[in-house]
Amino acid sequence: MASAASILDTLRRLRAGAPQVAPSLLACDFGHVADEVRRVEAAGATVLHLDIMDGHFVPNLSIGVPVVRAVRKLTDLVLDVHLMLDNPAEYVQAFREAGADSITVHAEVLPDARPLLDRIRRLGAAAGLSLNPPTPLEALGPAVDEADMILVMSVMPGFGGQSFDPVALEKLAALRDRPGRGYLLEVDGGVNDETAGPCAAAGADLLVAGTAVFGGDDYQERIATLNAHARSARGGA
Repeated sequence: MASAASILDTLRRLRAGAPQVAPSLLACDFGHVADEVRRVEAAGATVLHLDIMDGHFVPNLSIGVPVVRAVRKLTDLVLDVHLMLDNPAEYVQAFREAGADSITVHAEVLPDARPLLDRIRRLGAAAGLSLNPPTPLEALGPAVDEADMILVMSVMPGFGGQSFDPVALEKLAALRDRPGRGYLLEVDGGVNDETAGPCAAAGADLLVAGTAVFGGDDYQERIATLNAHARSARGGA
């Protein structure tokens, strides 16, 4: 019961601000992580995206469980943890215990993601499923209806600052228009002032932005501007 309640609370908080920017910690100044987290929270962010890379599924390494645990102690923001791992099943419990509110895994390494999505939810986290730009929507299989979130990558994962791949817009729109869909839609990669609006118009509820937030001097202005582009495109204020 407690697990179900925590998942519902996470999804309620994410839906309440949609469409909204989720600043990606990957682009922050890691020499001052605590300050960076506090700055984006003060700037109006309600969710923080954390990319976990293993050097195998993606050609880079990033943060791990200790950093997620440290960030959890700093903030009550929703921690949206994206596992870019060959073997995510081995780590979901550790990241949940470290404080992840949502945990997203990749369809490319899971022929049937349903058992792992169910396990993530039993741990009390919202369960997300992601796919890379070359991966067709069909790869999601029946798990598409079991996910709390679908994360559409608009760049190949592994490095920040890449250019946006418009194939993501087609996927978002197709996922948005599926009958009876209950999942939130998230997009990650190349989100900036030019792409935030089209992403939201195509259905994105969460827009992961790294350099578009942390690359500016005024985080409040950056988040407000990106949110304004997204909400205007969705038809909101």
